[in-house]
Amino acid sequence: MDFDIIVLGSGPGGYVAAIRASQLGMKTEVVEKESLGGICLNWGCIPTKALLKSAQVFNYINHAEDYGISISDAKADFGKMIKRSRTVANGMSKGIEFLMRKNKIKVLNGHGKLVRGKKVEVKDEDGKTKTYSAKNIIVATGARAKELPNIPIDGKSIIEYRKAMSLDKQPKSMVLVGAGAIGSEFAYFYNSIGTKVTIVEYMEQGVVPREDADVSKELGKVFKKQGMEVMANSAVQSVDVKKDKCTLVVKNNKSGKETKLECDVVLSAAGITPNSENIGLDTLGIKTDKGFIQVDEYYNTNVPGIYAIGDVIPGPALAHVASAEGITCVEKIAGMNPEPIDYGNIPSCTYCIPEVASVGMTEKEAKEKGYKLKVGKFPFSASGKASAAGAKEGFVKLIFDEKYGELLGGHMIGYNVTEMIAELVAAKKLETTGHELIKAVHPHPTMSEAVMEAAAAAYDEVIHL
Repeated sequence: MDFDIIVLGSGPGGYVAAIRASQLGMKTEVVEKESLGGICLNWGCIPTKALLKSAQVFNYINHAEDYGISISDAKADFGKMIKRSRTVANGMSKGIEFLMRKNKIKVLNGHGKLVRGKKVEVKDEDGKTKTYSAKNIIVATGARAKELPNIPIDGKSIIEYRKAMSLDKQPKSMVLVGAGAIGSEFAYFYNSIGTKVTIVEYMEQGVVPREDADVSKELGKVFKKQGMEVMANSAVQSVDVKKDKCTLVVKNNKSGKETKLECDVVLSAAGITPNSENIGLDTLGIKTDKGFIQVDEYYNTNVPGIYAIGDVIPGPALAHVASAEGITCVEKIAGMNPEPIDYGNIPSCTYCIPEVASVGMTEKEAKEKGYKLKVGKFPFSASGKASAAGAKEGFVKLIFDEKYGELLGGHMIGYNVTEMIAELVAAKKLETTGHELIKAVHPHPTMSEAVMEAAAAAYDEVIHL
């Protein structure tokens, strides 16, 4: 065999798996057809956060008077914001190149395809092919934006997230279809720099519809206050593009009422489709369901020696999940005994302002599972640090099992909460009870005090409410 492990794809699942394999003494190769780092580093997690930071700074400047600072005539330079985002992404991709060299991992640029006999055929940009063999092959080819049949992406007037990060000019108006994490983040960014934004979401709950209902309701209120229109429980029936203008027909799922919207650009953010075509799955008879590769708890496919991780398999389409899956998969291959990932303890983060972060069950899910609950909520309006920071929107909400005090779920919306959620992930992992959270002394003044206070609220011991 040429290698111990060949990894198809170098996103946060693939490159992390490759590095861990190298650390464990395995000869490793990565096949990547675009840029090292995959969608996350190049077109997803990292460049979007750079754009959001630019929007946040612009908002700070526009509200400088609130902090006792006088600034006049601030303007958002869309081109420079996009350029900064691309510079950040390119720097991160170069960082992955360094890690590949450091860990002596061979990188092949080209399209990888599985062939029989535990082999991968790699076609480079010149059309030349070469075949490599390995004891184990990990498929980490990720996913792409889902294209809805009635919203055909043309890359100009109807776009997906990659194009939204590289437009030549700022649109005056935009309709975002889908109000999950991607849709909400882009809605905040474009609205902040002056684009008129309308959000259309199919689910009844509205923005971030998979989050706890209280969080979704709060973010919807904030978005409306920021000047966005949110059309929940609605579906786009059609999009007509004429002379660089888009006309949408949107139908309310409940009333059946149809509304016409006009905008410069439509951004489709309605989920993902796995990149599982044309990589040899059919040749090997690897099982899929709706394009997603089927695996067990250690990411074995039904074909021995072939594994799959990340967005190409069912589960949360999150970078940190793919990385954790890559490490677990490789450690199992190496003969270690890693603990299977607990998918009930995966944090989810949305980086609009205010930020949203959560882990575990929503209140509705916990009730549906038959738990008797103790629920505590602490608003940031009662937090000294939040008041000092001028960020009083949002709250922390904790859900406990009444019988044992088990933390079932934690839900946050507010300033910097994506940095706070890890406390609850660790607490849940360590089976920390509500009373233990109350007795864990938190520093003052901090936003994180709200975690302790929310736990106290659940047990009628809250001090600052």
